[in-house]
Amino acid sequence: MSKLLSANFDRLKRSKIFWICMAFLFAFGSFTVLTYYMTVRKYGFPIYLDNSLMIYTTFIGVLLAVFCSLFVGTEYSDGTIRNKLIVGHSRISVYLSYLVVCVVAGLLMCLAYLASILAIGIPLLGFFQMDLKWVCILTLTAFSLSIAFSALFTMLALLNQSKALVAVLSILGAFLLLFAGTYIYARLNEPEIFEGYSYTDDTGETITEEAQPNPNYLRGTQRRIYEFLYDFLPGGQATQLSNQSVEHPWRLILYSSVITVSTTGLGILFFRRKDLK
Repeated sequence: MSKLLSANFDRLKRSKIFWICMAFLFAFGSFTVLTYYMTVRKYGFPIYLDNSLMIYTTFIGVLLAVFCSLFVGTEYSDGTIRNKLIVGHSRISVYLSYLVVCVVAGLLMCLAYLASILAIGIPLLGFFQMDLKWVCILTLTAFSLSIAFSALFTMLALLNQSKALVAVLSILGAFLLLFAGTYIYARLNEPEIFEGYSYTDDTGETITEEAQPNPNYLRGTQRRIYEFLYDFLPGGQATQLSNQSVEHPWRLILYSSVITVSTTGLGILFFRRKDLK
């Protein structure tokens, strides 16, 4: 296992796609902070470093979809995975070695973003206004989400030998998860009642509309299902984190852990039975 990890980390250091993802998140963090700073200078109203803390969670799933599919897919296309099995490494060790590297890569991407907003944001915008404990909890929640994404996309990459197909499926899956999270967020935030209002028509007559219940408001069991999916799906978690509307962080961490363990278990199960060409 140690030899597999050493080889994979050595390859990670030379991976162009990894460094592109790192550079993108570092640059995005810098751009976000500078944009906020210029807005403060121009309009005078305060914007705090807190606003930029979790924005990167919108992108981390897509970046990991790209990275995991290409990093692992290249090993398939080069015959490296098959060679590792031929020389005596177990399939479980091979699977876990790729998972560990993808997880570490994802966490380093998160740290690249955080490093940029701290290095540039603190001098320009000042320190966080929210409690430091809450900053740490949100960061831990984001890290657990990154690990869940890594486990999911590592499973997809190791169960399909077509690098191009895996890349398409992973990136499409990441966007679908984000779309699902945004859609659920919109449904859960539908107002329960449409407030009454008055207006004057073309004849000058004042017309008053009474308050009415919103037919699209989710109630009962349907609402509980949407709330569960909003907390459980990685796209829902990313939406909550990016909006900083997290109400149950430990629940999100638990669900991310469930996704990580279940996808890893299923991935190992099917990888052990996979016929490698």
